[in-house]
Amino acid sequence: MVLFSPYPQLLIIPTSVILLLTDFNFTGGLRISGFGWIDVRSNAGMKKSFCGDDVDEVVCFIIILVLLHGLSWRRDLRYKLSAMLMRGRTRTILLIIILMGCVLYMFISAFDVVRGNTVILPGQKMGNLSKYSPLIFIGGVPRSGTTLIRAMLDAHPSVRCGEETRVIPRILGLRTQWKKNQKEWNRLKEAGVTDEVINDAISSFILQVIAGHGEPAERLCNKDPFTMKSAEYLAHLFPNSKFLLMVRDGRATVHSIISRQVTITGFDLNDPRQCLEKWNHAIKTMYEQCKTIGQKRCLTVYYEQLVLHPEQQLRHVLNFLGIPWSDLVLHHDKLIGKDISLSKVERSTDQVIKPVNLDALAKWVGTFGEDIVQEMPSIAPMLAELGYDPNANPPKYGEPDPIVLKNTDELHMNMGEWERRAKAIVDPAAPAALHSPLAR
Repeated sequence: MVLFSPYPQLLIIPTSVILLLTDFNFTGGLRISGFGWIDVRSNAGMKKSFCGDDVDEVVCFIIILVLLHGLSWRRDLRYKLSAMLMRGRTRTILLIIILMGCVLYMFISAFDVVRGNTVILPGQKMGNLSKYSPLIFIGGVPRSGTTLIRAMLDAHPSVRCGEETRVIPRILGLRTQWKKNQKEWNRLKEAGVTDEVINDAISSFILQVIAGHGEPAERLCNKDPFTMKSAEYLAHLFPNSKFLLMVRDGRATVHSIISRQVTITGFDLNDPRQCLEKWNHAIKTMYEQCKTIGQKRCLTVYYEQLVLHPEQQLRHVLNFLGIPWSDLVLHHDKLIGKDISLSKVERSTDQVIKPVNLDALAKWVGTFGEDIVQEMPSIAPMLAELGYDPNANPPKYGEPDPIVLKNTDELHMNMGEWERRAKAIVDPAAPAALHSPLAR
């Protein structure tokens, strides 16, 4: 009989008590295996030695409970009293001791599992982050509002997202390439680089990047738009993570990509039709990934509704993430450069420094050729799938909240100041306004 424990001393104690109070005959002996084992043979007493055998620990709990039922008792008079006691109070006490030992064993084993999946970051106040941490992943097609939602979440005192890492979607893409190439995948397996090895390596890499590229926080999140194409895999790697899929009218997204010259692999910035088709393919993949994960772990957030009704949408988002409400998320523009850091190379930086406003909602109207407008339902069928009217020019997204109207009016009245501030963020050498012109 074999019992496993990485801490065999926990099993030695209750087993020794049994051996002291009674005299057992074992036909096959008892072996407690792990970092060490005990081998008990008939009429041979108790012998201790140590080895490194690795036996399935799942059977430990069950076998210990069955231990008393598989033993034979000596029937001479000397042990009759022992046998009687074991049927009564003593047996109950021993069972309690064994059960307590098993509970302690499982607790220590669980601690070891968590410790084994924990990233230790030296020099940080909160350096322990495991694959079971409640991470937040923000994704979507670029120019869909991913930077806006991450800036809003960054304004929350319990959350830290930070800038795009760019390396996380690349390592995920590398794995996808390996999986598609059966010859390469077989080579990896032959070399002992199994799914488990790769998964452990990728999850550790992602944890190190997320934890290491910014300040510690109660809830950490990652905003790399194209990670959403691997959402199902990420959900497997990080079982307690949640996902936000940012969705925006594809016509507005493509117009923004082209007008701001955002370089995306596969997108031809000189061909609006091709860009719309690429958008359709990308958002379809992400949307299907989100649906596969399920509503409990992936939330679709519409950019237009976030702009029109920021408080309503943010309350919904924070409730989904299990994060308490904070009014600070409604004023992310006041925290830029303080609690919120922005990348000088991200194309959205000069926009998210402004309060939520209506300017970007319908800029795309009138920018596409008539042939594309007429064929829009067939060029980008995901528009209708996501609830947009492909034939509406301009579309009706809804009525904005009063605060959004106020923000937009004040933005227009102080446009020069905001442009100087935006330039100062992107180009630190440029003079900046000392105070926000929209401070309220």
